[in-house]
Amino acid sequence: MTDAAAPDAAPADGAEGGKKRFSGKKLLIILVPIVLLAIGGGAAWFFGFLGGEEKHEEAEAPPPPPPPTTLYNLPDLLVNLSLAQRGRGNFIKLTASIEVVEADIPEFEDAMPRIIDTFVTYLRELRPEDLRGSVGLMRLREEMLVRVQAAARPARVTDVLFREMLVQ
Repeated sequence: MTDAAAPDAAPADGAEGGKKRFSGKKLLIILVPIVLLAIGGGAAWFFGFLGGEEKHEEAEAPPPPPPPTTLYNLPDLLVNLSLAQRGRGNFIKLTASIEVVEADIPEFEDAMPRIIDTFVTYLRELRPEDLRGSVGLMRLREEMLVRVQAAARPARVTDVLFREMLVQ
């Protein structure tokens, strides 16, 4: 008898009964990308990268336009600055405009004495060095805005604009 006729002999090419088996490496090469794609797709769906958020953004209403404002001119302020050194005193002359929501002008006008007092008190504490350069002017604008918003409440003040400023 020959080897091919023996019933106990295993096929030489590794196939059993005509079926091919995948080796561990081939199975790993096929399954790893499938698992990674499934995880990536699940994460994308969870975090809304596949367009789930667009529906919510389209459903939101656009923000309302800001209320109309008007500029209110303050009277000129002439204030002596804090004495940093002995000798001559320094003065500041400030002309400013305040941007106020139009509907709040009556409340703003009622608070005008308090606003002027707040500005004069703040300006008297400044030294000439505090007003030097663009950084000094920006700091002055921010401080005045905070103070006018507090003094004019409930009126809504949105900005302080300098028309003229002289420091002597």
